[in-house]
Parts: sequence; C-alpha cells; structure tokens
Amino acid sequence: MPRRLIVLMRLVPALLLGILTTIAPVRAQDYPARPVRIVIPYPPGGASDVTARLLAQKLGEFWGQQVIADNRPGANGIVALEHVAKQPADGYTLLMANLGPNAINPAVYAKLPYDPIKDFTPITLTTMVPQVLVAAPNLEARTLKEVIDFARANPGKLSYGNGGNGSANHLGVELMAALAGVSFTAIPYKGDAPAMLDTMSGQLAMTLPTVVAATPHIRAGKLRALAVSTRTRVASLPEVPTMQEAGVANYESSSWGGVMAPGATPSPIVAKVHADLVRALRLPDIQERLGGLGATVLAQGPAEFTTFLAAEIRKWDGVAKRANIRLE
Repeated sequence: MPRRLIVLMRLVPALLLGILTTIAPVRAQDYPARPVRIVIPYPPGGASDVTARLLAQKLGEFWGQQVIADNRPGANGIVALEHVAKQPADGYTLLMANLGPNAINPAVYAKLPYDPIKDFTPITLTTMVPQVLVAAPNLEARTLKEVIDFARANPGKLSYGNGGNGSANHLGVELMAALAGVSFTAIPYKGDAPAMLDTMSGQLAMTLPTVVAATPHIRAGKLRALAVSTRTRVASLPEVPTMQEAGVANYESSSWGGVMAPGATPSPIVAKVHADLVRALRLPDIQERLGGLGATVLAQGPAEFTTFLAAEIRKWDGVAKRANIRLE
C-alpha cells in the first residue's frame, strides 16, 4: 500500500472528529429551527401556567419561532413528566418544573414512571412562590384561629381542595393540620384552579393555592385570605398574616417553578435556553407581573438548580413520612 494512502487513512479519524466538532456547535447555534413546546403539568390558571405563558411569549420573540404552552394535567403532574421524559433530548420539548411533581412525588409515590433526577436536565429556577390559605366567602370562620377552633371541635367536618393526593397543597394543609392538632377532609382535584373555583362557590371550605394563582381572586373578593405560608408577610398581600402569626407555630412552605429539558439534552442547547430564560426573567414587565402577584423571580444556573432539587426531595420526603402520606 502506498505510503501516502497509509498516512491519509491514519488522518481520516482525526478529520472526521474535526468535522463533527465543527458541526455540533452550529446545530446548537441554529436552535431552535422549529416550534418549541413548554409542557405544563397543570390546567390553565395556576402559577405554573401563568409563568410558562409569559416566558413562552418572550422566548418566541427572541427566537422568531412559536413557543407553545402545552397543558398536560393529571395524576399530580405524572402525566406531563412521563411525557417529557420520553421526548428526544433536542431542546424542542421543555418542562415547566414544579415543587409537586418534581420534589414531592418522589417522596409520596412508591413507584414513578420517571426518575426525578436522571430523566430531566435542570435549566433554571424561575420563581419562588408563597402559598396562601384561602377560604370560601361564605365560610362562617373568619380567621385561621376560628378555622382551627372549629376543626378541633368538629374533626374532619371542614373540607379543603388540593391539586391531587400528594400534591404540594395537600402536604401543605396536612402539615398545618398536624402542627395545629386538627383534621380536615381532603378533596383532590386536577390542579389548583378547579379547587379554587369550588372554594369560590362554597362547595369547599378552603384550599392552599399559590399566591400567584389566588391573588386576583382575593382582590376581586371571590376568596378570603386567611394566612400565607412563608415566615414573613408577602408584599402583594401585606394585610394577610403568616401561618405562624395566625397561630400555627413552625410552619413554613413555598412552591417554586423552573424550566427543565429531557435528560441528556446537549449542554450547548441547555446553555442557550438558560441564557434566554434569564434574559426574559430580567425584563421589567416580567418582573413586575410576577412580582406583583407575590412571586420572587429567580434566575439560577443549571448547577444551582440541580443542588436545590436534591435538597427539596430530601425535605419533602421527611414531611411525607411524618404525615404518613404514601401513594401507589
């Protein structure tokens, strides 16, 4: 075999590697070349939906591509997360991650059709959102203390709606009940919005949605706010006491949102989506809209989000065990 041919054959692997290395960044740079979906684990109207739609609009403007808010409610977010976990890791399907399906589900379900760590690539936390205990306008108990006193005298008589068994507001109310030494009857729904609607109509006594989802209805007089879930009062609802101020010692909880992609999504695509999400989250109109509803706007990197998620899973595992909540 001629010497020049031998040399050329030896060079082929290096040449191919160089070509692939050159092509990969171009593909990431060209992303997105078609519409992108942000899958939301809840029905329209909740905090995740509001945040996802605001971000979808801004990303669509940045990218010159349609970004679709895709609501896929059901089974405490399992429907949505299982769907996203099975999608190609190419950046064209994103997930509006949330406390419930991403951190609480691993604590309360014996088995899940997705791995909360391996099947998703964290991109950024978007918001930290307090919850607020709201009551039906016709509920005779006017304060949280009166609610607790009534529940103590009438165990299980007061009903509350939640976003599904094992959801964030399910565990949130059960934690409150355990700390106060009372019991309520839980009525599961497919998300916060339907539970709020039935609370407005008086079919339920109360529910624990996020401040983002509940504030418009509180301001319209359709729901009565009893207490917020954080240690300090919320700027958008300054007149509403904290759970601790209202008589439930050591209570603290906050929902959160973030954006993830399927596991093993290429780092150049993750970096691009992260950069543009941060750009959107820092826009004054986004900050004003979310901040005005009580959300703290965040823009953490993938590494910080990964560490945060692991800590949240550990935290809610402890809460679920103390409340003896386990689902099949």
